[in-house]
This record gives sequence, structure tokens and C-alpha cells, in this order.
Amino acid sequence: MSNISDINLLSDKAILTTIGRFVQQTRIKQNIKQQELADKAAVSRSTVSLFERGEGISLTNMIKILRILDALYVLKEFEVREEISPLQLAKGEKKLRKRVMKKGSNKDNNQDDNQDLGW
Repeated sequence: MSNISDINLLSDKAILTTIGRFVQQTRIKQNIKQQELADKAAVSRSTVSLFERGEGISLTNMIKILRILDALYVLKEFEVREEISPLQLAKGEKKLRKRVMKKGSNKDNNQDDNQDLGW
């Protein structure tokens, strides 16, 4: 796959294959044999081979392999970036959202609990 920009169109297997090729090429550029990488990452050689062929491996093993290849930078996109709304910025608040609110729901719509309900 020459253009990763249409990654949403790829199957899971195709994405794993792309990642495997990246790992393989990174390893080869660093002139490291599969067995050397496996030993340094404390995984089996077959795990490295599976990964490079696009087979599924555990996230822990993936992190170990990427760490040895000095390629953990690819996980940088998973970092949660703090997004502050203009209102929060004006108030000087720096809170991370922890929940999803339904569209149209608002604290103002739920006003005071002491409101006369007409009973």
C-alpha cells in the first residue's frame, strides 16, 4: 500500500500487513536479524516473524519490539491531547472531558431541582 491516507478503507489484515512491513523494513535498515531482535525484546523469533508477516501479536510484544527498534514514536498519535473550549479558556478551566453528553442535553435544561412541578 503506497498511500496510507486511505487506511480507513483497509481491512484489519491489510493494516496488520502494513505494520508488519514497517517493522521488517525498520529492522533490516538497522541490520538486525530476527533472532537478535527477539532476544533483545524478550520475545520468541516466531513472534517477530508473525508480526512481520502481518499476523496478530499481543500489544505488549508489539511495544517491546518497537522499543528495541527505537520506533515507539509511531504510537505518539495515541497521546490524548487536551482540547480546551473557548468558554473553558475564558474561565481559565483546564478539565479533560470524562463523559459523553447526549446532544441537546444541558445543565440549563435541567434547571433547579426546587422548581415548581405543578403538583
